[in-house]
Amino acid sequence: MSAIQEYKCPCCGGAISFDSTLQKMKCPYCDTEFEMETLAGYDSELKNDQADDMNWEHPGAGQWQDEEGSGLRSYICHSCGGEIACDENTAAASCPFCGNPVVMTGQLTGAWKPDYVIPFQLDKKAAKEALKKFYAGKRLLPGTFKDSNHIDEVKGVYVPFWLFDAKADVNMRYRATKIRTWSDSRYYYTQTDFYSVSRSGNMEFKRVPVDGSKKMPDDLMESLEPFDFSGAVDFQTAYLAGFLADKYDVDSHESAGRAGERIQKSARAAFDATVRGYTTVTQEAGSIRLQNGRVTYAFFPVWLLSTTWNGKQYLFAMNGQNGKMTGDLPLDKAAYIKWLAVLTVLTSGALYMLAYLFWLL
Repeated sequence: MSAIQEYKCPCCGGAISFDSTLQKMKCPYCDTEFEMETLAGYDSELKNDQADDMNWEHPGAGQWQDEEGSGLRSYICHSCGGEIACDENTAAASCPFCGNPVVMTGQLTGAWKPDYVIPFQLDKKAAKEALKKFYAGKRLLPGTFKDSNHIDEVKGVYVPFWLFDAKADVNMRYRATKIRTWSDSRYYYTQTDFYSVSRSGNMEFKRVPVDGSKKMPDDLMESLEPFDFSGAVDFQTAYLAGFLADKYDVDSHESAGRAGERIQKSARAAFDATVRGYTTVTQEAGSIRLQNGRVTYAFFPVWLLSTTWNGKQYLFAMNGQNGKMTGDLPLDKAAYIKWLAVLTVLTSGALYMLAYLFWLL
């Protein structure tokens, strides 16, 4: 069995967890609150605890094959003795028997330990309310979706993120034109001037995020940005109590490519915006060279909400720090066809009026 860590209330012995509203640890049984700084020393003591070694050998017991059990982990809940089974990347969960929040300490040691964590600022109730607001104003959303769908599951998850720092030396070259037209009583004239435009400079990027979990689609996680890193604190396992957490299964080397793409896109867009005053601009060449690259590891708070409608599951995600919501919604095809027909009629009417005015002139 692997080791787990629980935080017990010294007043009543109940399991305590992180309260996002109070930004403290709180016992749900006696309502005692604890500062995070107080838990830091307690955390150190818990990490020194060692489990009993009481192994017995039983002949004839069936064994997992290597390929069957390689991705599984099991833990014993200290509160009720129940066994918690989860995959190899789970770092925090709740006991399915007694509901106590637990942290898998073995998953957060050595290279697995995050440098920082942004604690949850919003609770499960806020996530549900945000989903209702997300539905509002969506004209092409089927009316029955809001009425008949139900939320199957709401999970607060600490998602592993790699944060990339770098300085970028940028050199860009553009081909540009300025076009001038005029006419006299006999001819129309066009004059085109061609320019070669160069731009160079440097930019500094701080904490470009790339999620380190294969379970989380990159586009879904990027839609939740920005996370305000000023709210980050040095990592303590106590923040994970009461939430789910995954350790990374995409390492920093694999994530570096995505970070590079994001830096390239941002740098090019910033330099492109400086080339103004021309009729046309075409990028001819460019180079972006990174220096002083540095990577840190952090947990960011995300609420995941799944709902089922017409036999299909829809996944939504909310930034657990600022409440930003994202996700895919179904399309009301009948409403879409009606909207398209109205738009076609309005466009045709506008073109007809322009043609008529032109004819009058």
